[in-house]
Order: sequence, then structure tokens, then C-alpha cells
Amino acid sequence: MSEAAPDLDRIDLRILNVLQADGRISNLKLAEAVSLSPTAVLARTQRLQREGYILGYEARLNPLKLGRGMLVFVEVLLDRTTPNVFNEFKAAVQVRDEILECHMVAGGFDYLIKTRMADMAAFRDFAGSVLWQLPGVRETRTYAVMEEVKNSSRLPL
Repeated sequence: MSEAAPDLDRIDLRILNVLQADGRISNLKLAEAVSLSPTAVLARTQRLQREGYILGYEARLNPLKLGRGMLVFVEVLLDRTTPNVFNEFKAAVQVRDEILECHMVAGGFDYLIKTRMADMAAFRDFAGSVLWQLPGVRETRTYAVMEEVKNSSRLPL
């Protein structure tokens, strides 16, 4: 980690690790966890935010309880790989709340999309009304997840 972030010391890394586990931890508890004063921890946390190591705080919601239990990945192959097609596709994806993640990838297709739906019928509706209408889409391959073996956004520090 020191090569990737030479300006972080071991206390910064411990702060980041604790915050990844519990973003709602109080400053006092965080200070206890990393053996620093609350003032020093607050200053470090503010610096980590200012420097972009901490991008924000959000709650992890239970998709099953919210009617979004079906996880689906979609490979997208564009009809042309020109800058304007890429830009139109990216702009269209940005405004779709149903699309949780979209990544340009190297390999046999152009983008990998992650979405969550209530069920297969909801995904079919989404595919027909949104996915296949995105600019430049030539072909898609869909992978409905049967079991989530691991689901984490925590980075190893």
C-alpha cells in the first residue's frame, strides 16, 4: 500500500480500515480504535476527505427487502467504437438509476453493466425499454446471478 499511497502512514490506513467497516462510527470511538486523540483523528479524517481518499459515506441497503433481489450483469457490445459513440453511451448510462455500475472493459465486449431488478419480468421490461435502446448497442449478453457468494466494496489496506 505504501507504493500506491506514499503520503499515508499506518494510522491513516487504520482510520480508513475502521471507516470502511463502520462509516457511522463516532469520532470518539474512531480515536479510541486508532489510539489517537479525537482532535487528531478529526484532522486526519478531514485531510483524507479533502485529498480524495474518502469519497463519501452511504448506507448499504438490503436489496431483498427493497424489491431488488435479482442481480444481473450485462455485457454490452457497441456497433462502433468511436469517441462519439462511447460518449453518447456513457451519457445515457449516467442518467439511468437502474444501472448501478457500468465499466468499460478490455476483451470481447465494450462495457459491463451491473443492475438489480425485482425479478426476470422486470429485467425483460428494463432490457426492452432501456438497455437495448441505449446509443450504439449492437449486442448484449445477460448473466442473472443465482447466488451472491461475496459482495463487498471494502478495499484491502
